[in-house]
Amino acid sequence: MSSDSQKSEAPGSEADDESQVLATIKGEHGVEVTVSSAKREAGGFVTVKGRVKNGSDQIWAAVGWQGLEEELVNNGASMAGASLVDQAGKKRYLILRDTDGRCLCTKFDGLEVDEETPFFAQFPAPPAGTTDVDFQIPTMPTATIKISG
Repeated sequence: MSSDSQKSEAPGSEADDESQVLATIKGEHGVEVTVSSAKREAGGFVTVKGRVKNGSDQIWAAVGWQGLEEELVNNGASMAGASLVDQAGKKRYLILRDTDGRCLCTKFDGLEVDEETPFFAQFPAPPAGTTDVDFQIPTMPTATIKISG
């Protein structure tokens, strides 16, 4: 499937610099996440953007990434289970969602072998002085990223 079939489009400028790398997260079976930005936005939220690559030998469907919260289960193959953790402030920030419980994040249709697609995920913003947070996706190792803006 092509990335054109992605159901949710990342907000913001098309000119975002995807060549910047804040973190690379290597998961099981060849799945790799590259985080290119974590930007503090007006309105009190943070948008994390990057790319997901399926380096496995089969179609990848983000199994487990939707998280365990009952409200998020209907988000299917998505970034809905992602979170940001402010270690210094001892607080976890869960994915934002709309009034129908849909995450403000990318939903995946599945990635073919060696296919790559952009992602975004939005979270409540930590306090202004917090710049380093842990980005967590279920089934993947944690990565520390820097918030800009």
